[in-house]
Amino acid sequence: MIAPIRNAFLNMRSDVKYALKQRLRRISKNDIYDHLTERVIRKALGRGSGCVDVGCHRGDILELMLRAAPSGYFYAFEPLPNFFAGLKKDFNQANIEIHEIALSDSDGEAQFNHVVSNPGYSGFLPRRYDRPQETEAKITVKMRRLDDIVDPRHRIDLVKIDVEGAELQVLRGATGLLKRDQPVVVFEHGKGAADFYGTGPQDVHEILVNQCGLAIWLLEDWLSGAPPLTFEAFREQFDEGLNWYFLAAPVRPRA
Repeated sequence: MIAPIRNAFLNMRSDVKYALKQRLRRISKNDIYDHLTERVIRKALGRGSGCVDVGCHRGDILELMLRAAPSGYFYAFEPLPNFFAGLKKDFNQANIEIHEIALSDSDGEAQFNHVVSNPGYSGFLPRRYDRPQETEAKITVKMRRLDDIVDPRHRIDLVKIDVEGAELQVLRGATGLLKRDQPVVVFEHGKGAADFYGTGPQDVHEILVNQCGLAIWLLEDWLSGAPPLTFEAFREQFDEGLNWYFLAAPVRPRA
């Protein structure tokens, strides 16, 4: 049985073979990232921790946050109306604020690219997709800055950002919170998404490290106590496509 599958793969056109390899690689990587994110959540949170989930989608990460911090306070952001409605139904609790908002670095309204056939790829701008012929629709969404929404009385211990390339805009609108609370930040930053916004590792590094006093790790390195990435190592991860999920946190644990 293995031989026919192997022969079929070898006989594929090179472009089809490359696309399949990339798809399988991303599926495997995503499984690893999900596992590592769950471990980060368990390590970073206490029962009463505050959390922010940017790009909440169906609420899988929000559910993990709730399990780790059942007495905490949560802010969740999801601009797609159908997912927002599902979140309001599934997470109807007094300690959870769910906002139908696309976080950015300014207030107002903007066009948003809803990838109907694969909603996880939705964002302000179209990005590169792993499969051809995705179905897209333009919707209008509200934009806000995270700094203008989070009550400063709620200390935030963990921020998750998964916004298909617009992470720099989210960070620019959250520098007050990041400087004040010094949370752990789990964020996606990779080619095929961030570069469509003209964003690179130098931009993210400038905000997180130089402006907000955090350091950047691979998730597994932070969990194991390894040193943070140098800027050159962070840039290599981005340029070579080695990883696209990272973690920012204080070099020393918070008091």
